Amino acid sequence: MNTVALTPWDLGLAALLVLANAGLSLLLSLGLERQLVIAAVRTLVQLLLIGLVLEWLFAVSSPWWTAAMGLVMVLAAGREVLSRQEWRLVGWWTYGLGTASMLAAAGAVTVLALTAMVQPDPWYAPRYAIPLLGMILGNTMTGISLGLDTLLTSAVRERVSIEAQIALGADRARAFRGIVRQSLRSGLIPIINAMSAAGLISLPGMMTGQILAGANPIQAVKYQVLIMFLIAGGTGLGVFVAVLGAARRLSDDRHRLRLDRLTSPRREV
Repeated sequence: MNTVALTPWDLGLAALLVLANAGLSLLLSLGLERQLVIAAVRTLVQLLLIGLVLEWLFAVSSPWWTAAMGLVMVLAAGREVLSRQEWRLVGWWTYGLGTASMLAAAGAVTVLALTAMVQPDPWYAPRYAIPLLGMILGNTMTGISLGLDTLLTSAVRERVSIEAQIALGADRARAFRGIVRQSLRSGLIPIINAMSAAGLISLPGMMTGQILAGANPIQAVKYQVLIMFLIAGGTGLGVFVAVLGAARRLSDDRHRLRLDRLTSPRREV
């Protein structure tokens, strides 16, 4: 494949667009200029570092190092899910639920893709395993964070309604049904929108990257369809596990609403 090599000047020119956005934020008093610059610097540093790590991983091609890299990615994603929650579960649940959901969902879907669909030799080849896990994990993280945030916020907001249903004889499954449905919808909407827009409104990143690298467009489309379906499967599984797990944690065996198991950095229950 013929690729066009990028120079530091090319990247610097693109960085001017970020600086322009920071300038607009400063001009309009949005207060986002610092976050934009920090995010841009993090993007540069993190991607350069991961490029060096991936170069080494590709050379050693070890299942243990590949698994270790995947675990680091999952743990970092769990921290991101935690940071996006206005209300948080008390104790290890605040980090463990989202992380465990992502590990189960993204891990299972990635292994399925490697062993049954892409089938590289060896199946754990980091050149395939790490990018696949990264794409599935990133979208699963977004779905889980939205689903959990919607559920926990709704439980606090709808406290009176939930407790009234329980007082009238409803079990916890029925009392939580409305906010669970809303939370599942919130977590799944981004991937539904992405699939609906793919090809007609937007060209997804993986497909675009392959085409720019010289791949046949039809082959790039096949890979993109596979990735979109894998992402949808991982996101759906992760959101269901996280939301239903959190809903169960917010109640007990006596079917009581347990908002004492929630905390907030800015508020108190």
